[in-house]
Amino acid sequence: MESSVPAAGPAAALAAVGTRAATDAPYLKGLIRRRAATFDRIAAVGFDAALAVAMAFDSALPVAERLRAAKADVALIVALADLSGAWPLERVTAALSDFADAAIDASIAAALAERGAPNAGFVAIALGKLGSHELNYSSDVDLILLYDPAVLPVRPREEPADAAVRIARRVVALMAETTGGYVFRVDLRLRPSSEVTPIALSVAAAEHYYQSEAETWERTAFIRARACGGDVALGEAFLAAIRPFVWRRSLDYTAIRDIQAVSLRIRDHFAAGQSVGPGFDLKRGRGGIREVEFFAQIHQLVWGGRDPVLRAPATLDALAALAAAGRIDADDARVLADSYRFLRTLEHRVQMIDDAQTHAVPTTAAARAAVARLDGADDWRTIERRLRAVAAAVAARYDRLIAEARPGAMVPSAPAGLKTWLTAAKLPGMVDTIAKWRSGRYRALRSDEARATFEALLPDLLRVLATASDPDHAASRLDSFLADLPAGVQFFALLR
Repeated sequence: MESSVPAAGPAAALAAVGTRAATDAPYLKGLIRRRAATFDRIAAVGFDAALAVAMAFDSALPVAERLRAAKADVALIVALADLSGAWPLERVTAALSDFADAAIDASIAAALAERGAPNAGFVAIALGKLGSHELNYSSDVDLILLYDPAVLPVRPREEPADAAVRIARRVVALMAETTGGYVFRVDLRLRPSSEVTPIALSVAAAEHYYQSEAETWERTAFIRARACGGDVALGEAFLAAIRPFVWRRSLDYTAIRDIQAVSLRIRDHFAAGQSVGPGFDLKRGRGGIREVEFFAQIHQLVWGGRDPVLRAPATLDALAALAAAGRIDADDARVLADSYRFLRTLEHRVQMIDDAQTHAVPTTAAARAAVARLDGADDWRTIERRLRAVAAAVAARYDRLIAEARPGAMVPSAPAGLKTWLTAAKLPGMVDTIAKWRSGRYRALRSDEARATFEALLPDLLRVLATASDPDHAASRLDSFLADLPAGVQFFALLR
C-alpha cells in the first residue's frame, strides 16, 4: 500500500496528511490537537529529528507522565511519517519497537531507583513482534521478566523472589492504562507455566524449564527473543544458555509436526467459515499475517540449527535469508514479503483510527471507506480486491507447507493422538511398536534422513498392514525386517 501524498517536505504536504488523518482517524485528530508543538516540530525539522526529540523524554516530568507524553509524540510522528510515505513499513515498525525498548528500560530503571539501586539484576526478554522489531501501532508487548537473586536489590527481611515480583508489578503499572493514557499493554503469559508461576522468574528457574520441560511450540517464540530492557547482559547470557533448545542441529521432524499442528489449530479456529471481506482477521485469518510468519518460522526451525544465518528474527529478513540459502523458493519469498508488507500496512491503518487493539477489517461500509481514505486509496473496493489476491497467494503457499500436518496425512507423535489414529486405522495394538521404531533403536532408523523418509511412508505402511488377514502377524514380520536392516540403507528412499 502506498500513500498518494508526497514524502515529508513542504509544510503544505504535511498539512495535507494531517488533514487526512484528522478527518478519518479520531485518535490521530486528538493527538494533533494535544501535541500541537510536536506537529510544528515535524514541519520545522522533519520526522527523524522530531522522533529523536521525543525519544529523549522530558526529564522534568515524573516518569509515568514522561512516558505517556513521549508515547503520544512518537505515535503522532510515526503515523504521519507512515501516511505521508516518508517511511517504509520496516522503519515504522522499528521506530515503534525502539520506543517500546526505551519505555521498558526506563520503567525498570525507575522501579529499581525507587529501591536506591542501579539498573541491574532484572531484565525484560521481548518476544513476538517486539522481539523482532516489528511492533504495530496498538500491539501488546510480550515480555518474560527475569532476575538474578545475587544482584537484585532487596529490602531488609525481603526474599529476592518477593522483591522481583514487586519490581515487576511496578514496571507493569508504569506502562499500564491510567487516566493519562497508557504506554504499552504488557502481556506476561508467555513465561514458563504462566498459570502457576510468579510474574518474574529467576534466571536459573527459567533456564531449567527451557532445557528440560518446555514444549515444542515455545521454540518458535524464542526465534524472535531478545533482551530489550534492564540488565541486558543478564538477558543475553540467559538467551545464550537456552540457544540449544531453540536451535537444534539435527532435523527434528517430530517437533516440526507439532509446530504444524499448532498452526493448523490456529487456522481452523480463526478462519473457519471466514472469507475476505467485512470482519476478516488480517492477523489470524486464512492467508493472513500469522501464516506468513509461520511459513518463515517453520523453515527456520528446520534449518536454523545448522545455519546461523537463517536465524533472523524479523519476518522479512528471515524470508530473504531462507531464499538466499535455497531453503525456500525465491518467488515464494518475494510474494510472501510483498504480501506481508501489504497486510501489515492495512493492519496499521485499521489500528490508527481509534488506537484499537484490532486486526479485523471494519464491518461497516463507512468505517471501511475511512480506512481507504486514510490510506489515500480511491475507494475500499480497490483495497479489497488486492486483499483477496494477497490472502489467496499466502494461503496457497501455506497450504503446501502444512499439507502433511492435516489429520490422517501423518501419524501423530503425541501418545493420545497416536492411540486415536491407530484405533481409527484398526491397529490399536501397535502403539508400542511404533514407539520402538521412532526411538532410534534400529540402525536403519537412526539418521535424520531415514527417519524423515520413514515417517512419510508410515501412514501408507500402516494402512497396508490394516488390510492384512492377520494385521498383528504382518506387523511383527515388518518389525523383524526393520530390525535386521543395516544402517545407511536406502530402502526407504526407494519406496517413495
